[in-house]
Amino acid sequence: MKRRKFIQKSALAVSGSMLIPGFLKALEINQLNKSFGEGKKLVIIQWSGGNDGLNTVVPFNNDLYYKNRPRLALAKNEVLALTNELGLNPVMSGLKQIFDQGYLSIINNVGYPNPDRSHFRSLDIWHTASESDEYLNTGWLGRYLDAQCVGGCQTAHQALEVDDTLSLALKGEQIKGLALQNAQKLYKLTQESHIQSLSNMKVQEEDSEVSYLYKTLAETVSSADYIYDKSKTYKSKLTYPTTPFARQLQTIAELINAGLDTRVYYASMSGFDTHVNQKPQQDRLLKIYSDAIAVFIKDLKENGKLDDTMILTFSEFGRRVAQNASGGTDHGTANNVFVINGKLKKAGIYNELPNLSDLDEGDLKYTVDFRKIYATLLEKQLSVNSQTILHKKFDLLNFI
Repeated sequence: MKRRKFIQKSALAVSGSMLIPGFLKALEINQLNKSFGEGKKLVIIQWSGGNDGLNTVVPFNNDLYYKNRPRLALAKNEVLALTNELGLNPVMSGLKQIFDQGYLSIINNVGYPNPDRSHFRSLDIWHTASESDEYLNTGWLGRYLDAQCVGGCQTAHQALEVDDTLSLALKGEQIKGLALQNAQKLYKLTQESHIQSLSNMKVQEEDSEVSYLYKTLAETVSSADYIYDKSKTYKSKLTYPTTPFARQLQTIAELINAGLDTRVYYASMSGFDTHVNQKPQQDRLLKIYSDAIAVFIKDLKENGKLDDTMILTFSEFGRRVAQNASGGTDHGTANNVFVINGKLKKAGIYNELPNLSDLDEGDLKYTVDFRKIYATLLEKQLSVNSQTILHKKFDLLNFI
């Protein structure tokens, strides 16, 4: 089959469908019987926009917190106390339950050297695990896929993002994760006759571009069939909140509990850029997260999957310590991250509190490089050499 004819047929096959550009989201796979999907799972949750960490994990006994935020600070009697010094935003009762059960570790002051306050650039840095002055076109999880699939993998869904687009974090040089919102919808789309006929066509091997498109299409069809079949074996009996984010977590829980041969899952929330009138906006988002994550953890726990599943929640940066004149906060630097698992070595507050008396031009100073967290997850959860993926050796943390 020639390139022009293949591309014409491909365009007709996907025109107007949610698969655009779905074929290119699939992994490039050789037809070898190799898989690394068995074992422990990693779930990444991204808060896009730069969440205000100080009004999420609140230093309610620090006078400087109230001095810097005379109108924005949360009252001591409202905060859900975790220790004598720190407490959660009052809308996060679900996360408080997870903390009380010993399943949550809060890592403070997470960032990187020479921080960038641009949403796009800082997200790129978190996605690629690069230096602040280094530009990479592959993500840290994409490079994990590349390293694990040398010589080929059996399936095209070693990493799944529950969304309609694929984040840079899951894009490797040779292999990429697969993005989908709904297993049944993806399956139905790939069962359409024109897509099936394309996936069964033969192409000339010397035409590498067409061969690549052909293989990714065929693997998308194959993965859609596998994911759909596995997804039918488990449907959650719990009632999740009726929010898009909760639906993402329900999808992930159902796939994990169904025994899907996948190691990495990715989900995200947006809207955390709270320059103006922050409190109602952030409260709404934190409640959505907290209510959904509580059911998600219960779902995994009741099915015996929580001990083998590690959940990391991060945002690309925090906010400035002082409130602004618009009832919000502006872009900052260091922030807290959440790690959730059924067998944490160090649950609770992992490290020292933010130092509000020693700031960097009004911003928190980072003490934990986020790549140490990545290295720990790669080594201890995914069982790979982190230096190969991160291109540098980072000390491991002790939360696992």
